[in-house]
Amino acid sequence: MSFSPITHLRHVDIAVPDFDKQVAFYTDNWGLVTTGGERDVTYFAAEGSPEQYIVRVRRAAEKRLDLIALGAADRATVDALAARLGTEGVTLVSEPADLQTPGGGYGFRFFDLEGRTVEVSADVQTRRHRKIEEKEDIPVRLSHVVFNSPEPEKMTAWYEKHLNFRLSDTNTHPRMGGLFWFLRCSDQHHSIAISRGPHTALNHVSFELRGLDEYLRGSGRLVRAGIPKIWGPGRHRAGDNTFTYFHDPHGNTMEYTTELATIDEDTWHPSIFDVTEPETSDVWGIAETADEWISKQMFNDPDKGVFVAPPM
Repeated sequence: MSFSPITHLRHVDIAVPDFDKQVAFYTDNWGLVTTGGERDVTYFAAEGSPEQYIVRVRRAAEKRLDLIALGAADRATVDALAARLGTEGVTLVSEPADLQTPGGGYGFRFFDLEGRTVEVSADVQTRRHRKIEEKEDIPVRLSHVVFNSPEPEKMTAWYEKHLNFRLSDTNTHPRMGGLFWFLRCSDQHHSIAISRGPHTALNHVSFELRGLDEYLRGSGRLVRAGIPKIWGPGRHRAGDNTFTYFHDPHGNTMEYTTELATIDEDTWHPSIFDVTEPETSDVWGIAETADEWISKQMFNDPDKGVFVAPPM
């Protein structure tokens, strides 16, 4: 039996003022495919993923995170979670109902502790997808999302309490204390992580590639295309996954990754990793040294969408 009502991360939805430039980034550079939309909204899928879409881009006057969407096993789980959150004082944005987005399904929305809109859904139709072949340097699926929080300990406790996420590992600094909390809802090391930051914001969205060779090829392709690189290639200690971080046209951080660790629930114990040890940030030792400049690139702008539900 699953320890969390959440099965996985479905999609991340963002709003941006320069809509055409953001759409071009995902199609021409990042390796996603459009699966529908209308004049001011475009849905993007990963060729290797059964999810109807993993990113939605909406035209808006201001940049914001519209929502993150999480999967649940079935309608009964959706109903039970909505009822439970209501009794626990969580603000519901919408009650459980049939969804009008691609693939349909059944779900509801609520605000997390800092006002991000979260959707939980089940019974979404799967998309016809395919096996990503050797040397194809495009995303297979959405891997994880990381939030910046000025009160990360409270955010971590909120996701543990209300959605039953479990702590996999923590990155800490001897003077600053905790910096990153990696949270799982399945055997994947983390689907969500919370990072200490100066304000509520999106830290980064991560996309998994087929394997190490495809990850390196994809990272190199983006560098050659002139996409601003922040950090990488390298391999983190927590999660044991590779990383290369880039900026999209609106300053959001997007990551290519692969080989994220899986967890054995019977034997796993969370570790505390010291970021002053170089191996914590990059086991390989080939990425740029993690410094204040790199951290600031991922602080992002304060999110304009907190406690304001997106229009769709």
